[in-house]
Amino acid sequence: MTASPADPLAELVAVMRQLRAECPWKRDQTHRSLSRYLLEETYETLEAIDSGEATGDWAHLQEELGDLLLQVVFHAVIAEQRGEFDLDDVARDITAKMRRRNPHVFGPGAGAPDAPTDAASVNELWESVKAEEKQRAHVTDGLPPALPALLYADKVLDRLERAGRTPTRGTEEIGDRLLALVAEARADGVDPEQALRDAVRRLL
Repeated sequence: MTASPADPLAELVAVMRQLRAECPWKRDQTHRSLSRYLLEETYETLEAIDSGEATGDWAHLQEELGDLLLQVVFHAVIAEQRGEFDLDDVARDITAKMRRRNPHVFGPGAGAPDAPTDAASVNELWESVKAEEKQRAHVTDGLPPALPALLYADKVLDRLERAGRTPTRGTEEIGDRLLALVAEARADGVDPEQALRDAVRRLL
């Protein structure tokens, strides 16, 4: 990827390569040492989304997306220097995935009368293609255990439902009651993680 003034992304990669060569701190970083910054930038991006929804000012989101992009480029340049992959490889992989998982747009039946036309049907199609690709043996395969608890519960319930399993829920333990609320949110089409963040913001 060659930098040019007309290609801001290539210029960012070139800047990161130079920083890796000339900045001692950036040269010393590894995928593992950068993990905390990736997590921090992700949460700051979520905060910027909430702020933008509340105020209508999206300049903060633009800034935070840049910080998040920096983390992606940083990791890609580290991998490039180790001879593993580069940012072009990352982009090619995600582009290929988008084409595979959106056959209603890119497949041979794109635009057919029976192609999904609503968001829920498109999501089901995405999940079915993903399930064929992954062939997971267990409901938690591929789920990071460090996910926020509400999001983790939501993902597990979704996978159980897709497998035709209805989890038995208790009513006495607070964890069971929280899980029941996640199930209620799913039934209502509500993201429980976002709903809780919104409720907390309303207190402030």
